[in-house]
Amino acid sequence: MKTIQAHQEYVEWLSAEQMHQDSKSWLSELLFIKDEHLFFEDLIKSFTLQLIIPEKFSENKEIIDILNRSQKQTNLLIEAVKVHTNELQIMLDGINQIKEEAAYRKSHRGLIIQLNDFEKYYRLLKAQIFDIIKNIKKEDKLNHLLAKR
Repeated sequence: MKTIQAHQEYVEWLSAEQMHQDSKSWLSELLFIKDEHLFFEDLIKSFTLQLIIPEKFSENKEIIDILNRSQKQTNLLIEAVKVHTNELQIMLDGINQIKEEAAYRKSHRGLIIQLNDFEKYYRLLKAQIFDIIKNIKKEDKLNHLLAKR
């Protein structure tokens, strides 16, 4: 006799208010990330000469390309969260629309996963950018000290 294992998915019941709070929090965080992207662009512009040295150009270019993709992903996520927030009306209209409400909850869970993945990816990107800038500053300081001798 064969046993069949079923995978059960843990689904937390979220109220419409909780989903609305999640959406507001996501949007706030994404808008902050969008502002951080502008900061990183300015930072990169101020260190352009150091970033384009031949020894490190390809590595630095890759990070800048990743930053550009992150900006595009952030804009897409902002739009997705705005649309998701606008669709919350399905949950609040007082009409039992079981399929639509289930689809909304499913899309909410999907956004939770998508935003968590994006946040992990973005943290790594930030760390890489700060490491590059930190190394540039260290090299500049060392060159400055050597020039004084």
